[in-house]
Amino acid sequence: MEKINKPVSGFAILLLNLVLLILAAYFFVNGSQQVSGSTILGILCMLAFVFFMKGLMIVNPNQARVLTFFGKYVGTVKANGLLWVNPLYKSYRISLRSQNLEGTPLKVNDKMGNPIEIAAVIVWQVSDTYRAAFEVADYYQYVKVQSEAAVRHLATSCPYDHMEDEHAEITLRDGGEQVNELLEKELNERLAPAGIIIKEARISHLAYAAEIAGAMLQRQQATAIVAARFKIVEGAVSMVELALQQLSGKGIVQLDEEKKAAMVSNLMVVLCGERSATPVLNTGTLYQ
Repeated sequence: MEKINKPVSGFAILLLNLVLLILAAYFFVNGSQQVSGSTILGILCMLAFVFFMKGLMIVNPNQARVLTFFGKYVGTVKANGLLWVNPLYKSYRISLRSQNLEGTPLKVNDKMGNPIEIAAVIVWQVSDTYRAAFEVADYYQYVKVQSEAAVRHLATSCPYDHMEDEHAEITLRDGGEQVNELLEKELNERLAPAGIIIKEARISHLAYAAEIAGAMLQRQQATAIVAARFKIVEGAVSMVELALQQLSGKGIVQLDEEKKAAMVSNLMVVLCGERSATPVLNTGTLYQ
């Protein structure tokens, strides 16, 4: 598990290093005139300078350093600024900033077996530096591969739309936030071993594959035409019924069953036709 390491401030060590560097220069200058212990002191000051200098490190905001001591994990530094740690520690830099992953369109089959293209945009962040550094080989690659697997699984779990499965509770096309929530949940489960959390996941591309896109477009158009015709016929029947009730109720004209059928037929043709009807005027009586 991740544990936080709190190093000391590096400014005091930096000041100490400046003093050691000045002393080393001083001893080397004195030692060059005559062979004495000054040269040895200068060498010792320089070695101390290098040793302390190696422990200095700068940690920027929203970054962390994972520390190991001869292969053993000793902690993670999340404090910012100039810091100093044991010079024998080895450090790995890990970014804690939110990062975007824009997936490429994947060609998969939906729940009904139709080939579709789907892609997602994912916002992720490292939450556990220990897992990100040691539980997986490369957490960047791990996020990429597992995200692709999650998008594929989502596509195979839901139909594209209700035309394929009328009883489906969630479809990729109309699911909206529910689809995104399913994707976020699965991504968090898959990426938890690497210490990664998903802040947001959204479907960015969704379409039928090229080989069936034309056929599906025609099917959608046909469905829309049928639905529109249904509404037109429903409205026309209501209008005809209202016309007959008004004529009979106000006593404007008395029609037998044959004339009612003819009137209904004519009105339905006029109301349901795609083009405007061309009337034929009858100059005789109603029965001629």
